[in-house]
Amino acid sequence: MSSKLKETFSDGVRAKRSGQAAAPSALEGPPAPAALAAKVRTLGPTMTRSMQRVAEAVAGDPAGCAALTVTGLAELTGTSEATVVRTARVLGYPGYRDLRLALAGLAAQQQSGAAPAVTADIAVDDPLSSVVAKLAQEEQQCLADTAAGLDTTQLEAAVSALVTARRIDVYGIGASNLVAQDLAQKLLRIGLIAHAHADPHMAVTNAVQLRGGDVAIAITHSGRTSDVIEALRVAFDHGATTVAITGRPDADVAQYADHLLTTSTARESELRPAAMSSRTSQLLVVDCLFIGVAQRTYDAAAPALSASYEALAHHRHGPRRP
Repeated sequence: MSSKLKETFSDGVRAKRSGQAAAPSALEGPPAPAALAAKVRTLGPTMTRSMQRVAEAVAGDPAGCAALTVTGLAELTGTSEATVVRTARVLGYPGYRDLRLALAGLAAQQQSGAAPAVTADIAVDDPLSSVVAKLAQEEQQCLADTAAGLDTTQLEAAVSALVTARRIDVYGIGASNLVAQDLAQKLLRIGLIAHAHADPHMAVTNAVQLRGGDVAIAITHSGRTSDVIEALRVAFDHGATTVAITGRPDADVAQYADHLLTTSTARESELRPAAMSSRTSQLLVVDCLFIGVAQRTYDAAAPALSASYEALAHHRHGPRRP
């Protein structure tokens, strides 16, 4: 599905309203070493099997792979030199030389203890003390991966659209709707007109009313939730600026997104079919959007937020006595 991703211009805005292959901006540069593991986890499921072997090798043994030539890595993974180069480019590096430099940097971070290890899946018979430790590690890893892989150019563009939006619709189903509601209520409290829609019929009904100057945000970890995609498509077709928050940048939702914000792809297991770390990554992106908007509209946002706190004070402490 990667052919459906839209081209990214150097100004950070999705190129045009048609599906095209995603290409990193010339001004963005390759991702930092700390972002490499996050890139592999996020993009790995979208790669061919041969490219996955290369990606898994560099993420699993960055020090060893950094010492290999392109021919050596191709032989190690049972692939071709062309596959190695293509994998490097998909991960955001101009060529294999740049990937080797990132691998060397990542290996140095790991040796210094800066890169946390990936936790094991939670087993049925794990004691609660292990569950707490593993979940905490997983949350930390997902937040770090999301922060490392988040395209700040796209984030800045999404913030700019929200700041000037006449109206904001946020779409999400299930756990993603909890995140959608969180974003909508945050924006409402600083004076923006924002609504979260969980009902797919209401979402599409509202999306039809959007126009240029409005913003629609779709939140779907899989990127394939049809009800969310349909609402975003309608908003897109009616001229609204569209934003997708997803763990799968190659998925269907991307073809209707002017701005794509990628979250970490959480590892889900039989015991955690809807891992809470997916939601945690989404909430981090939501907080980044909110703080960005609040910074840009501080003169209006601060009094609005203060007024909402004041209005809700009696709910927390009881009504004021005369």
